[in-house]
Amino acid sequence: MWNRLNSSMMLCQMMFGMSFYGVMVVLTRFFLEDLGYSEADTMMVVGAFSAIGPLFAIAGGFITDKFLGAYRSLTLAFLCFAAGYTMLVLGATLLNVPLSLAGIALASYARGLMFPSYSPLFKRTFASEEAFEKGYAVNYSINNIGAFLSQYLFPLIVLIIGFSGSFILCSIMAVLAFVLMLITRKPLLEVSSEIDRLAVSNKNWLLFTISSAAMIGLVFFMFTNMEVGKNIVYVIGLGAIGYFISLMIKAERHESMKMGAILIMVLLTIAFFVYYGQMMTSMTLVTINIMRGDLFGIIPIAPEASMAMNPMWCMVAGPLLALVFSALEKRNIHFTIATKVGFAFIFTAIAFGILTLAVMTVGTDVVIRPEVFLAIHFFLALAEVIVGSMVVAFILSVAPKRIEAFSVSLFSVAMALSGVVGAVISTTIAVEKGQEITQDLVQNLYGDYFLLLTIMAVVMVGVAFAASRLIKKMIGNDDDPSQGMPTEDKAVAAVG
Repeated sequence: MWNRLNSSMMLCQMMFGMSFYGVMVVLTRFFLEDLGYSEADTMMVVGAFSAIGPLFAIAGGFITDKFLGAYRSLTLAFLCFAAGYTMLVLGATLLNVPLSLAGIALASYARGLMFPSYSPLFKRTFASEEAFEKGYAVNYSINNIGAFLSQYLFPLIVLIIGFSGSFILCSIMAVLAFVLMLITRKPLLEVSSEIDRLAVSNKNWLLFTISSAAMIGLVFFMFTNMEVGKNIVYVIGLGAIGYFISLMIKAERHESMKMGAILIMVLLTIAFFVYYGQMMTSMTLVTINIMRGDLFGIIPIAPEASMAMNPMWCMVAGPLLALVFSALEKRNIHFTIATKVGFAFIFTAIAFGILTLAVMTVGTDVVIRPEVFLAIHFFLALAEVIVGSMVVAFILSVAPKRIEAFSVSLFSVAMALSGVVGAVISTTIAVEKGQEITQDLVQNLYGDYFLLLTIMAVVMVGVAFAASRLIKKMIGNDDDPSQGMPTEDKAVAAVG
């Protein structure tokens, strides 16, 4: 199953995880403390940074399919990451807001270029669909290793080398990923699609350059005008979904049903990532304000580094869920992807239920211990592994080949829409600079907010289970991509 190509690509994935999440984890404090942003504005910028990149996977999918191919797109993505983080270094050094926003704008565009190009290219380094499905789950864990290391270490590294030094490290890791892509160019091109092996015309390079400059400018505008920017996200995201629906309507019934199943999964994904996005916005704000102490009294952890608990648990959750589903498969118990997403919402409801209980019962010292967030992130990690790894594999297994990259980009569209929606919602718990964080404020403001999220997660459990029955009728056993696979692999690919 493993070879030099997919191993090198997973190393690039880990470098990306370390560089992207290294920036993400310190961005909140950087905007709050060094750039003087308010809590509400900071949550919108950080939420947008996590969301706008996936949104531009729509353009990335089009560029990959029509202009450059997967290899060129992915290689350029890593180069753009390095350039964006270099601009962020300058912004942090000079305390310059426009430079800082330009840096994260370029990095956001690079992320949009990366997502739809990585998965199809990674898939072609495997000899079979079965091997890819297993490899993709491992790849997801590799990304989480990079995310964990960065999210735990960078808040501590900032104390030593500052924000500028931290951003330099992130830029270096992006450069290393870019160099690795160049080193493996020849063998990757041998397994790539035909467009990667063909020369790119001057016209296409010009169109790519002009369109990329326009999109980077648009992202920068969105970061500097978040009120307008969030509406642009809604228009682009809903427009992409609308375009997909138009293709679905025109397709033959056989394809149309599969595309309809993809659409349902995208809508469920949007709902889930509203919750996932809270880790970067409302939950990070809560930890900065009220999480205190060392984990278990011996492990030092910065408040914003609580996000590191998520990838740490994801590394555990992946193998754990694989063992559980495999054991059930051996007993002839099979679940559809949508049913598994229902399980994800059960875990989400438990996680936010714990958080709600913690803030509603906070003591007069207004402190929540790190162990509480450790438990919360365990259940969120179980949910994330289900949605993050299985939904993409499902889309790749049923999407028409002619729109494969665009179909995968819909997963990113879901992340974008939910990220902005989640950020907007989270601003309701923002307080003014200098306002005292009291027991009453935590119990009422934070408590009511997380209670509502918990109740809605319970509602989504029922919606996901209903969607599972609908997808089963739409796909049917004859079109189930898990048919004909060994039993242990159906847990990953089941759709009906």
